[in-house]
Amino acid sequence: MSRKSLRREYEGNGMRKRATKRSSLRFTLKVLRRRLAADQQGATAIEYALVAAGVGAAVAATVYHLGSTTAGLYSHLSSLF
Repeated sequence: MSRKSLRREYEGNGMRKRATKRSSLRFTLKVLRRRLAADQQGATAIEYALVAAGVGAAVAATVYHLGSTTAGLYSHLSSLF
């Protein structure tokens, strides 16, 4: 065999290996996309975070309102004495 025919055979095998690697990569990416689309843990965590943020905002608003009301009550009580 001449050098050129050996080179062609090597390059041909290398191209086949590359094509196999590419198809393997495509398959792997396809599987990962399906897993990511089916994964619900992240969505659940975000939902819980939104609920916690809403509860926190409600508590903060209540404390703020009660704080000003309580301050007014103490002012009124102090003026009585």
